[in-house]
This record gives sequence, C-alpha cells and structure tokens, in this order.
Amino acid sequence: MSEQSQMKGTTILAVLDDTGVTVAGDGQVTLGQAIVVKHGARKVRRLHKDRIVAGFAGSTADAFTLFERFEAKLEQFKGNLARSAVELAKEWRTDKYLRRLEAMLLTSDGKQVLIISGNGDVIEPDDGLAAIGSGGAYALAAARALRRNTALPSRQIAEAAMRIAAEICVFTNDNLVIETLDAP
Repeated sequence: MSEQSQMKGTTILAVLDDTGVTVAGDGQVTLGQAIVVKHGARKVRRLHKDRIVAGFAGSTADAFTLFERFEAKLEQFKGNLARSAVELAKEWRTDKYLRRLEAMLLTSDGKQVLIISGNGDVIEPDDGLAAIGSGGAYALAAARALRRNTALPSRQIAEAAMRIAAEICVFTNDNLVIETLDAP
C-alpha cells in the first residue's frame, strides 16, 4: 500500500487517578501526509458491557479488527483486562494475518491503563498516564505537566492536554471524544 493511500493521524490519551480513568481521542483521519479526510472519527469506545474503555491509533480497518479481537478476549476472560491484553498481544505477535496490522490500542478498566502493541508489548505506565498516536508525545507531556502542577481532575487534564496537542501536532484536531470510567 502506498503512503498516500494509508489513513493515519491520531492522538489517544489516558489519565488515571484515584477516582477512575479518562480516555480521550481526537477525531482527525489523515490520508498520506497532507490530506485530512475526516474530522469527527470516533477512535475511543467502550467495550465489554461498558466496563472497559479503549482507543486506537493507526490504520482504521486494522484498529476495527483489533477491537473485535480484543472484545472476544475480554469475553473469553470475563473482563479481566490484563489477561485479555496479554493474550491479544501474544496472538497479535504470532498470527500471520494479525502481524501485518498497523495499529495500537490504549485501554483501561478504571484501575489500570495498558498499551497493547503488535510487537507483543503490554505496557502499564508508572504514573497512570499514557498516550499513543502521532500526537501522543505532545498530549502525554502536557498531561504530565498539568498533573504535577495543578489539582485538576482526570477529565479536565485529559481535555486540556489534548487541546494542547492539537495546537502542536498537524495530525491531531480538537474534535474530541472523551470517555470516563469510575474506578471499580
């Protein structure tokens, strides 16, 4: 597939605190390096009886495949986030078809945040803050600064950090989808 035909451009951010988690995603879908083809994509959604929230970065079709596989793992392991994430990562790394998928997942159950990649990685951040996608580093840096220097709740940190990322990253817009889960 040529670079021009690849859809990309995403920022997903998770902010976990004692009350739960907020996961925010922008709505921009970019074709190649210069064409915005959609402003309001929904890249963050609730899964498994609304007890898990997940966001994706990468190819849209690949992400939908991963959402389906992850939802199946959540069903198989009765909503156990860590077990489902590890099993998806193992399958993703070893399955001939899945190995070609170009996407990442950021997911949470309100008490932990995990990043799942096709390399077999399942990463839990030390500070409850995680981000993926082309604007992820900007959103993560803003969220860390806000957490360290304010008393804002997770939703306000996530929204402010995403708006900062949208000001800096050309692959991120400020058309946000924000999902909040209370801690179980």
